[in-house]
Amino acid sequence: MDEIMNKFGSFYFKQRANKEISSAGDDMESLSSSIQDGAKWLVNKMKGKMQKPLPELLHEYDLPAGLFPRDATHYEFNEETKKIIVYVPSICEVPYRDSSVVRFDTTVTGRLEKGKLLEIEGMKTKVLIWSNVIYVTTEGSKVQFKVGVKKNRPRDVYEVLKDGIPVEEF
Repeated sequence: MDEIMNKFGSFYFKQRANKEISSAGDDMESLSSSIQDGAKWLVNKMKGKMQKPLPELLHEYDLPAGLFPRDATHYEFNEETKKIIVYVPSICEVPYRDSSVVRFDTTVTGRLEKGKLLEIEGMKTKVLIWSNVIYVTTEGSKVQFKVGVKKNRPRDVYEVLKDGIPVEEF
């Protein structure tokens, strides 16, 4: 009986240890990612490229300072290509005064132009359903969000020619 209990105890201990080690690995990956983001910021700072705060950069491009969550302070910006990568500490939603809500992934990418944030990935807004934000533009006192829904379908479905069905309106 002792031998069986020893084997069971040993098996149980190994399972728990593997689970704990696996969990620690996940935590280390998350920590490693955060360290890498901070390291990029520190390297830019050491190179003498002191980054301006994100709200200030957005204002320079005629975009509202509160477009991203407050804790999205780390970003990379290539002045030649105008590509921007904004790091958000965790997936989150930001509610705005007009009852709109914008959801952010941990990494938001896009291209900055005067009054425009284009080719956005990592940002959604709710318009009946959650839809990807394609671009954001500003005109005077208005901010316009262009959203779209992406749907993947099997290619072979569209290989066969089919007749159109008449409808009343477009």
